Amino acid sequence: MTTIGLIGSGHIGSAIARLAVAAGHEVVLSNSRGPETLSDLVAELGPNARAATAQEAAAAGEIVVVSVPFNAYRQVPVEPLRGKVVIDTNNYYFERDGHIPELDEESTTVSELLQQHLPESTIVKAFNNINFAHIPALARPAGSPDRTALPIAGDDTAAKAQVTALLDTLGFDVVDAGPLAEGWRFQRDTAAYGMVYVTPGTTEPDWTSQSASTAQPAPAAVVEEALAAAKRYRDM
Repeated sequence: MTTIGLIGSGHIGSAIARLAVAAGHEVVLSNSRGPETLSDLVAELGPNARAATAQEAAAAGEIVVVSVPFNAYRQVPVEPLRGKVVIDTNNYYFERDGHIPELDEESTTVSELLQQHLPESTIVKAFNNINFAHIPALARPAGSPDRTALPIAGDDTAAKAQVTALLDTLGFDVVDAGPLAEGWRFQRDTAAYGMVYVTPGTTEPDWTSQSASTAQPAPAAVVEEALAAAKRYRDM
C-alpha cells in the first residue's frame, strides 16, 4: 500500500484517487479552496482517504500527484516535496493559462518547467493525455487482453519504475516515451493526446464532460505508434 498525495483534486485528481483507493492505497487530497470543500469526495472514498492542505498532502504522500491548472504550478509547495517522486498530469492551454513564451516557442515543456520549480523532486509526466472520464472506464486488472497503456516521461529511471508499478496497480500498462524533454510527444494536439483512447467515429473529446461510454482501449503498440507520429506545433 502506498500513500498518494494529491495536489489538485479536480476531474483528473479525483479519478486517480478513486482508482487508488480501489487498489488499496491511501490518498491525501487537497485543492486550492481548502480541505472542508473535499468532504463529499472523502466520504465517497471512505476510510482510506482524507483531506488536507496542499502542504500536508505533499508531506504525507510517498508519491505525489500534481494536477492543477498549469498557470498555478508555481504555487505547488517545494519544501515538502524534496526527494519525492511527483507525477505531473498538467497541460498547457494558453486560452486558460495565458501565453508562456518558452512553451509557445517550444524551447521547453510543461514538465520541465515543473521540474525547475521542484529542483529536488523527481518529476514523471503521466495522465495528462487521457480524458478524466476515460481513466476509470479503461482501467483493467493486470493480464487483461484489453488493457490500456499510458505514456510516461521522466529523467530518472528509478522514478519511472516506481510510477510504472503504481500505474499497474491502478489498472494500466505503461509506454516509456523517454526523458521529460520528450513529453511534448503526448501534449495537447498530438496523435497520442486524447483521441487515442476514444472510440472511432466519436468527435474530439470535451475535456470537461466527456462520457465514459466513448472510451476505447489502447494497447501499448497503439500508443507507441501515436508517440512516433507526434509532430511539433511548428511542424504542423
